[in-house]
Amino acid sequence: MSETTVQFGPSSVRAIDLRVLLGARLPRLPHVVRLLAENHVRSTRDADPLLAALDAWLAGHKDDFELVFRPNRLLMHDTTCTPALADIAGLRDTVAEAGGDPATLAPQLPVEVSVDHSVAVDRYAVPGAAATNMDNEIARNTERYAFMKWASQSLSGVHVNPPGTGIMHTLNLEQLATVVVFPPDGTAHPDMLLGTDSHTPMVNGIGVLAWGVGGLEAESVMFGQPASLAMPSVVGVRLTGALRPGALATDLALEVTHRLRVLGVTGDFVEFFGPGVATLSADERAVVANMAPEYGASTGFFPVDGETVAYLVRTGRPPALTDAVEPVLRAMGLWFEPDAHPRFDREITIDLSALGPLLAGPRRPQDRIVPAEAAASVEAAIGRPLAPAAAGEVPDGAVGIAAITSCTNTSDPRLLIAAGLLARNARARGLSAAPWVKTSLAPGSPSARSLLDRADLADDLAALGFEIVGFGCTTCIGNSGPLPDIIEEALANGRAVAAVLSGNRNFPGRVHPKLDLGFLASPPLVIAYAIRGTIHGDILDDPLGQDPSGAPVRLRDLWPTPGEIDAAMAAGFRAADVPADFAAAAASAPWQAIPAPRSPRFPWDPASRNLRRPKFAGPSETRLGRYDAQALMVLGDDMTTDHISPAGWIDPKSRAGRWLIERGGDPRDLNVYAAYRGNWEVMLRGLFTNRLAKNYLADDLPPSFTVLEDGSQLPHFEAAERLAVAGRAVVLLAGERYGMGSSRDWAAKGVALLGVRAVIARSFERIHRTNLIGMGVLPIVIADGFVPHAAGIGPGDRFHIAAPADVLSPRIEITVERRCPDGTHAQIRCRAAVETLQEAELLRRGGVLPSIVADTLARQEDAR
Repeated sequence: MSETTVQFGPSSVRAIDLRVLLGARLPRLPHVVRLLAENHVRSTRDADPLLAALDAWLAGHKDDFELVFRPNRLLMHDTTCTPALADIAGLRDTVAEAGGDPATLAPQLPVEVSVDHSVAVDRYAVPGAAATNMDNEIARNTERYAFMKWASQSLSGVHVNPPGTGIMHTLNLEQLATVVVFPPDGTAHPDMLLGTDSHTPMVNGIGVLAWGVGGLEAESVMFGQPASLAMPSVVGVRLTGALRPGALATDLALEVTHRLRVLGVTGDFVEFFGPGVATLSADERAVVANMAPEYGASTGFFPVDGETVAYLVRTGRPPALTDAVEPVLRAMGLWFEPDAHPRFDREITIDLSALGPLLAGPRRPQDRIVPAEAAASVEAAIGRPLAPAAAGEVPDGAVGIAAITSCTNTSDPRLLIAAGLLARNARARGLSAAPWVKTSLAPGSPSARSLLDRADLADDLAALGFEIVGFGCTTCIGNSGPLPDIIEEALANGRAVAAVLSGNRNFPGRVHPKLDLGFLASPPLVIAYAIRGTIHGDILDDPLGQDPSGAPVRLRDLWPTPGEIDAAMAAGFRAADVPADFAAAAASAPWQAIPAPRSPRFPWDPASRNLRRPKFAGPSETRLGRYDAQALMVLGDDMTTDHISPAGWIDPKSRAGRWLIERGGDPRDLNVYAAYRGNWEVMLRGLFTNRLAKNYLADDLPPSFTVLEDGSQLPHFEAAERLAVAGRAVVLLAGERYGMGSSRDWAAKGVALLGVRAVIARSFERIHRTNLIGMGVLPIVIADGFVPHAAGIGPGDRFHIAAPADVLSPRIEITVERRCPDGTHAQIRCRAAVETLQEAELLRRGGVLPSIVADTLARQEDAR
């Protein structure tokens, strides 16, 4: 292994010299491949197979080589950590009941948890909204937060950042990421991590290689297993030119999302290169990197350059770090050169100077449009023309929610400043938000408040209804709180209502269960739509309103210039605010006051509504083999994890709601499904309840229902239980892009609890595919023209599947035979959606959790 000694100031470190190790290959390799190579060699100390695989990749083909990847740390948030920590608590119980020591089952690398997914917009557009919303958050989630505190006290390496400290990805950017890691042994290596949220790649904006994984894969890595991956396909996005005035990082992110979805990059690694990269700040790059799951990629990577170091300086990192980054990475062969042109599997070019303000919607983040097309896109989505607006009424096509939210945009201070300046200019012209719009501002970091205060923009934002409501994900993940009564009435009267948010997803029901329409937009455009109150017309040209003199006011009259943004940034930004504001938020008195147990095993409360010992945290048999199965559900295209795993507020009339009410839950405030991810009873009852989760097994099945051969229609979990008692195997069939969206492992855990042995789909999104494998469920990709939801599958159909454990290997061909009640047979050509030998072995062992138990007990036995 080739090492170099790097001197910077009085210090020196040793690091892998990729210039020597990779030789003439280096300039032809994208930075993501260089980083994967460094990690593999550092983890295995074996370079020869890697070099042969790189030669094959550079020649345009791949062998069966598998990269080993060991992250420095794991990142989680409160709703992905809860099921993972519940699994660990259950695994400790299983180990103890088998005669082992539960305390030995603990993470083997640092785990940072951010409490950001639970704050809801109950109160808005009034002073003190953030404090009220946090009080409500603590009251609703005290038991779950106590469980997280138990984990942080009982599991070494787990650290919880309390409510109010910001969104996990902003926290990672501003506080945790170091770009270069300096272990105590005198070496240095690049900072790399995995996170249990699909937007983990946001930190790729500052050159830290990271991607999102499911909670189950994270648990495997947490307990010492390396991640393994096949040599990835790498897509290059060449950026040229520079963003012109009026175009913002959000617009670039939406353009990238559209272009890459058209290209098709599911599971690929995306890297940005070319001279246009140098014109973007690290904050702007992070906005684009954040949207990697929206364009379907594993990463959206920007290599390290001077902008990265400048970002570290202005977020208060110590000089000992900022002075070392460039010399170390230059010596390793990892410093970005804007004129370099590595080899990519595919590439596209985007001219930054050609971009202007954009929207995406009304139902998918990749559906990029110009604002003038908003109304027409809604009409196409709802299948009817929008009615003309009547004076004084909520219009058909109203904006019901206008939210500046999510790490995607609020982590770039220029976007917040631009929104604040637009609000100031609108306020000066006498404009205000339409009275029916629910407005909110939820920054990703508490330092945003200091930024806006110092720039003297907080009052202007508040005057237009954009009072800070909290520091968390809020509306972006469906925690938008109740709709205004006037909007509820408009919906009841059949009017179309849309959300406009600066978030990253707009799937139907994502922002609010009653809203099927949503547009993604930059923060200043969100404010403009709040003022206009409707998606009719062209917001870039039509008047937003009138000033007191009756003169029309257009968006161009209010939009700030780059110079005005720069001046406000200079007035508002202080590097010292970032660590100081975080420290103040981390000292949260309400969080400190939550009591938590201290014991190796968690004391489960049988009366708890939030936490139940997991059913699957113990030994399990493999679901592989040869068997005949019937379809439990047949689903269509674009079945997201939002459709599969329940999200949003719990309806007291739903089966999950009734279960909670029967056990003392308040029907007026049952909280959101995310608060119950540690309770399989609630989550199971919420699976597939999204009204767009259509089951094609029969016409007009209610959401989450299925039909049995005798014609009886039952909730899927009741049908699954009946079939399991009868010894009948079940599978699930779906269309394209099954499991796109968030990394919710409950989308796989729930399917496993239903007894599903395999999911047969036309294509899978990456994280959900690995989550299925983590639960021991075999993902099978259809390789011919068979389309499940168009095939007339009924409850009498049987599917013969031959997937024996002893022959399973990556991408092996599998023939599925459909046997119809009339005696006809048809072959469906398929392959196993298994990418590595490690994944195949996990399936043979029944999944991640049985493997952890077995390995823990084996280690304890060996130590005796």
